[in-house]
Amino acid sequence: MNSLGVGLVGTGFMGKCHALAYGSVKAVFGDVPDIRLEVLCDVPSDKADSFANQFGFARGTADWRDLVADPNVDIVCITTPNKVHKEMALAALAAGKHVHLEKPMALTLEDAKALLTVAEGSGARTIVGYNYLHNPAIGHARKLIADGAIGRVVHFRGMVDEDYQADPELAWTWRATKADAGLGTLGDLGCHLISLAAALVGPIESLVAETKTVHATRPVGEGSSERREVENEDIASALLTFENGVHGVVSTSRSAWGRKSYIGFEVHGTEGMITFDQERMNELRLYQNRGPLAEQGFKTLLSGPAHPPYGQFVPAAGHQLGFNDLKVIEVHELLRSIVEDRQAIPSFKDALHFEAVIHAIAKSGETGSRVQISTL
Repeated sequence: MNSLGVGLVGTGFMGKCHALAYGSVKAVFGDVPDIRLEVLCDVPSDKADSFANQFGFARGTADWRDLVADPNVDIVCITTPNKVHKEMALAALAAGKHVHLEKPMALTLEDAKALLTVAEGSGARTIVGYNYLHNPAIGHARKLIADGAIGRVVHFRGMVDEDYQADPELAWTWRATKADAGLGTLGDLGCHLISLAAALVGPIESLVAETKTVHATRPVGEGSSERREVENEDIASALLTFENGVHGVVSTSRSAWGRKSYIGFEVHGTEGMITFDQERMNELRLYQNRGPLAEQGFKTLLSGPAHPPYGQFVPAAGHQLGFNDLKVIEVHELLRSIVEDRQAIPSFKDALHFEAVIHAIAKSGETGSRVQISTL
């Protein structure tokens, strides 16, 4: 395979992130086919044409079905609002395309399961946009845990917070409705934390949770006296039991003033601890109970070429990677999976577990009961 054609649906924050990633992945890694930026879709058509020119795509279209049907498109990237993820992904799979889908897979767990069934029978390669999993620092944390650097893992503690919904006078948007967004902070932020917990500790077996909507209504527009209901959660917390018996606690809020992209976790072991903060994404902190007590303490591991694939971007530690670089690594994973005829990580199957957990948190928050993930 000499080249792969890309079709991108959406030109917002994540759409631009995808365009940058596909445009630079070969320059960074070198071991992938040539990438052709073929079709970009947005509405109206003049917006699609303008962004196609800006992002370097051959043409624009206002009809996503036109993009999916284009024979020059091999990979369909979906970066749209949540409610159309399933429909677009199903159409792309039916057309024989590989699918790069931003999370969540679908608004409901039942729809996500249906999407996985189709994907597994299609022969296509799929990946879901859990880009934080591709941070070299997270990869090194997984290696440390696997190598026994902190002994046997006994506990996971994590938080993921932002403040984009902290202001009670912020105008109502589609993110406030179950029909358009599905879950609230769980679907937008919490799933990222669950992806990291599962990658570091293992699959989650059961949980008990609480959820809360902080701002029950929001103005329909800036300065408007008319207000609309917020249907999904602003805050969620859960006590987890992993399949391997490890216990954990997680919390997420989209109403946490001062937090911008805070994904913090601690992995506690019998011989030490690993901590991480996404707002300092090039650093990992490690504590090991070794040596004289007077000299024991956390040490900071600064990401560098010793933590692959950091060195593909820059040959020296301390120069740091950024958010968009993680998407380049994610794109590389999808492209290599196509070349090697294997499934990418995280695939639809991986993502289904993450989404099963956040839907279990929502269900437990409603019922007050412990929920078994396998029963969902």
